[in-house]
Parts: sequence; C-alpha cells; structure tokens
Amino acid sequence: MHNFVFHNPTKIIFGRNTIPAIGTETTAFGRRILLVSGTGSAEKNGILRQVRESMAAAGAQVFEHPGVRSNPVLSHVRAGIALAKKHDCEAVCAVGGGSVIDEAKAICAGAVVNHDVWKFFIGKKSITTPLPLTTILTLAASGSEMNSGMVITNEETRQKFGFGNKKLHPQVSILDPTTTCTVPLDYTAYGAVDAIAHVLEFYFTTKEPFTPVQDRLMEGLVINSMECCNRIMLAPEDYQARADLMWAATLALNGLTAAGLGKVGFPMHMIEHSLSAFYDVAHGAGLSVVIPAWMRWQLDLQPERLAQFAMRVFDCHDGNTAQRANEGIDRLEQWFTSVNSPTRLKQLNIPEKDFPEIACNALTLGKIWRIDGYDQDKIEAILRLANTAN
Repeated sequence: MHNFVFHNPTKIIFGRNTIPAIGTETTAFGRRILLVSGTGSAEKNGILRQVRESMAAAGAQVFEHPGVRSNPVLSHVRAGIALAKKHDCEAVCAVGGGSVIDEAKAICAGAVVNHDVWKFFIGKKSITTPLPLTTILTLAASGSEMNSGMVITNEETRQKFGFGNKKLHPQVSILDPTTTCTVPLDYTAYGAVDAIAHVLEFYFTTKEPFTPVQDRLMEGLVINSMECCNRIMLAPEDYQARADLMWAATLALNGLTAAGLGKVGFPMHMIEHSLSAFYDVAHGAGLSVVIPAWMRWQLDLQPERLAQFAMRVFDCHDGNTAQRANEGIDRLEQWFTSVNSPTRLKQLNIPEKDFPEIACNALTLGKIWRIDGYDQDKIEAILRLANTAN
C-alpha cells in the first residue's frame, strides 16, 4: 500500500427531513447566497420551496441561478459567475445532482478571479480561494457532494473536461434520500452506473499489486450499487434502497476508495466525456457502453485482475483465468442491460465515421489528466468494441 493522506472536510447531514438545516448551515459562511439549481424537478418536487423557506428563516438574501443542464455547459457557468459577482455573493448553495453541484463548484472558483473560468480546466490557472459551497443532493451518482472534482462542457470547443482541487470540497452536503424517490428509473440506473464506474477506474488502474482492504471495499460498493439499483427498479419509492444507493455513490468517489492505491486514472471517463461532449448523452448511459468495451480491451493486459473481479463480484469460478474474466465482463454488461442502460454505441446513435474525431477529442483530455498508454488507434479500437456484439 502506498503512503497516502486522506482528508475530507465535507460535513454530511444524512437522512429524512434534513433539508430545513440548509439555511443555518449556509449562512454560517455569509448572508448573500447564490442558489444554483437544475431545469425544474427540484421546483416541482417542493425541494426549492423548502430551501427558500430555510434561507429566509436564517436571514439570507438569495439570488437564484436555475437551468443547469445534465451536462453543464460553460456559457451557463459564466452567467452564474457574473450573477455572483454582481450581487457580491458570499457563498453558493447547489440543489440538484452532480451536474448542478459541478457547475456550482465552477462558479465558486470563478467568482473570485478576474480570468475566465475555463482556464482552470485546461491547466492554465490554479484555484485560489473559492466561495464556500453547500449542497442538497437529489441524485445518487457522481459523488460531487463529497469530493473536490467538477466537470464542465465547453460547447464552443466541444470539450467536456474535468478538474479537481482540494479547495473545491463542499463545506456541507445534505443527503435526504427522499429527494431521489421521484428520479426516473433510467436516470437512477445511470447514476448507479456512474458510481460503479468510479470504483472500477481505481480498481483497474492501480499498479499496486496487493491491496486487499481497498479491493474488498470497492468490490462491496459495486455489489451494493447493483443490488440497491435492482431494489429500486422493483419499488421506486423504497426509502432504504434509495438511501443505500445514495450513500454508496457518495463513498465511491470521496477519496476513500483510492487511498493507498498510488497513481490511478480515469480512462473510461476520458472516453465517455468525448461522447457526452459531441452527443450530449447521459453520462451514465455513455459509461455503460464504454466500460465493457474498455474491460475487453484490457483483458490481455490484466487477466488476473479482471478474473478476481469476476469471481468476487459475480461468483464466476468456472474455467481458466481468461474465461472467468470474460464471464465477469459479460455479467456486468448483462446487468447494465437488465436496468435498461445501453451497452452499444449504436443505441446512442453514434456513427462509426465519428470514431476518429471522438478519439482525438479524448486524447486532448487524456493529456491534461496525464493518462499514459493511450493513442488514437487504441481509443478507436475500444470504440469499435463498444459498437459490436460480443
């Protein structure tokens, strides 16, 4: 196990009826608050009403910035930054899923500087002292409620880039599982896929040969994410299932799973971000296509690791190492299909003629993320695997 420092400063308030705490928690950082939200579901569900009431009771002056898309775009981030500067906001509160929280982080970072916020994402500028952020999570998926990352799409350059900095951790995140009970089943499944993808990135990119504690932690999160999602598919308003999935998704990317693994990467996200940038597909839907293809491409490189995953997660014990590994990949893909998440690029209406451009776009992000071992041919090969039946 590598040396590591695990420090997560985000305070989590978890459970039913916790939303009314948001006013007091947020005004601890200031009274002038920018309220960032999505395209309407939080309004329809009454969540924003609760937030406004709590903010008013705490004496906050709230300025609203709604309309964050499921793949948040740079132009909307810039508009939020301008609004925060105009009203001299002292803190930001995000109400929504990972996309809303990611945009709020970008606003927090951009509101205190004079340069364009995109410079953070292309490595030209470093985070200084962002505005404090509080969040109310409404979708179990990204883990952004308890991590330091953010992802934004530059619609002009068609680049979906991610960036992380320890100063971007939310100060407080409220996780009330009841807020997710009305999330449509397709987006619930995409959220579970995203959580699983975060775990698999670490699980398969670590070079550390012996990580039994982290392996079992990550395997357990994958198993629980699938089981929770299955329970929700049968009973969408099952509070315990929603709660379990919400917490599993948070733990999948809050720094704990990667502790001690050394250098890890996000090659599957690198490829999927290009799909989202070009076609605006749901992130989890893109990942459920990329993951099995990437794993099949990795089969010759790390058969033992893939076989271990297959044996522990799917109880695949028949055959030799390669056969067990293959069965595990098939079983994961079958689970994606069972929750109606796509597994082929054709299902996303992505044509093969675009593969070279998609691969080139992915490599640009790979350079920023310092992901080694990928070139145009390799990414195109993975895309072809993602477009054909096994």
